[in-house]
Amino acid sequence: MTFIITSECVKCGLCMDNCPTSAIIEGEEQYIITDACINCAQCQEVCPIDAIQGVKINGQ
Repeated sequence: MTFIITSECVKCGLCMDNCPTSAIIEGEEQYIITDACINCAQCQEVCPIDAIQGVKINGQ
């Protein structure tokens, strides 16, 4: 599973603060999850507005 940050993101910073690999960077309108992501889901767990979603890519 891969994680994405949706347009619902309000850039509160909780996901960045909780990412163990610093895989989340600040984009122009929302945060972005980079290839450094290890799919641990810590960002999704702390997002107060559920703006981080797990998606399957190529059946995985």
